[in-house]
Amino acid sequence: MQEINATGNGIQLYRNSKKTKKLLFTSLGVCIILLLVILYSAGIFDGELKIKPLVFSGGAFLIMFILLLKSVLSLKDKSPLIELNKDNFYGKTTPMSKSFGIVNWEDVADIESQKTGGDTLVVVTINNPQKYEGRLSKMLWNMALNKETNQLTLMYSASEIDVDHNELFSLFNKSWKENKKESTLISR
Repeated sequence: MQEINATGNGIQLYRNSKKTKKLLFTSLGVCIILLLVILYSAGIFDGELKIKPLVFSGGAFLIMFILLLKSVLSLKDKSPLIELNKDNFYGKTTPMSKSFGIVNWEDVADIESQKTGGDTLVVVTINNPQKYEGRLSKMLWNMALNKETNQLTLMYSASEIDVDHNELFSLFNKSWKENKKESTLISR
């Protein structure tokens, strides 16, 4: 399958199987380490029960294992992970962006690149949050909404697609600027 598909309707970015497999194996490695910590904390190796590490590692293992299973199940999805066209865009590279859905370019206030943990993300700031209300759970909405500026912040990752974060940032910026230029021409 072609990883980047530029059509007359826009740009579609598909899953890169090598990057996805690397992420899955890393997640599996973390799960195995957490499982070993669980066994150690349960006293399997030394006969001494350690409650705090057992609870912490058990909780972390459950979260990582659920995320790993969701990732494996999402491998069947052959649709684009990010799609940029002249009017709007959507992405499925982070849980928040996947839940949020389609965003109109006219509502975008800013696009920037931001390093977060081990990943560099494309951060899109959106005006008119009331227009998008009800798309996210209350927890995700509170994470996305900056109450001081009354803007939403969505993040998109290049960790599973065939382009790096610089190219993804460039594609977002180019599509946004083209929409702004087209909107300016139409309004004249």
